[in-house]
Amino acid sequence: MSGGPGAIESNAAVRAAVMARVRSALGVSDDRAAAQSAAASRLAARPFGPRPLPAGDPIERFAARALELSSTVERLARVEQVPSAVARYLESLDLAPALAAQRTRRGVCWPELGTLDWTGAGLEIEPRPARGDDRLGVTGAFCAIAETGTLVLVTGAATPSSTMILPDTHIAVLRADRIVEGMEEAYALLRDERATMPRGIHFVSGPSRTGDIEQTIVLGAHGPFRVHVVVVD
Repeated sequence: MSGGPGAIESNAAVRAAVMARVRSALGVSDDRAAAQSAAASRLAARPFGPRPLPAGDPIERFAARALELSSTVERLARVEQVPSAVARYLESLDLAPALAAQRTRRGVCWPELGTLDWTGAGLEIEPRPARGDDRLGVTGAFCAIAETGTLVLVTGAATPSSTMILPDTHIAVLRADRIVEGMEEAYALLRDERATMPRGIHFVSGPSRTGDIEQTIVLGAHGPFRVHVVVVD
């Protein structure tokens, strides 16, 4: 049975009465302009919801959480040490005999890292987006989250996402002062430093994985098999 105009008016009256009782219980007025202003003020204040209190050094907490997520972490004093650290990491990989012969010393990096002395470390690293046959990708990171051990990367012409998605090995160079407490601070940093939100924001919490088959975790299912984070002071 369909209702006529009278039923519609009756429903609207019931809704108005219910909302009036709700407003009365909350102690708020029926002033729409005031409500919109209050909402805008709250959004501008960016209040944080309930969450665990941070404890200890955020860099150490990030490293501990990243290790729990199957990433590996190394800390360096200067960015100039990155190429030799990457070379050491590649040599340390415990690859199966069938893959050991394929151990690569070639890869790609973001343009911001292209001026580092890769050749001096015995590596061939090209500052370009990754293709399907690139096995190593070296990127920077917009920031990282101590609470979850997560890297935050944003897309752009100088920060192609393919460099951290396509290769088997993803190495991220992270400035220590870009490690924030939680996701709230990460988004606040994005709002403060970017006029508009980037088209894509990647939250990387360890190597890609899936448990779809018999609930067995398999790494590298739809992305890198391994993630190594180089934290630079």
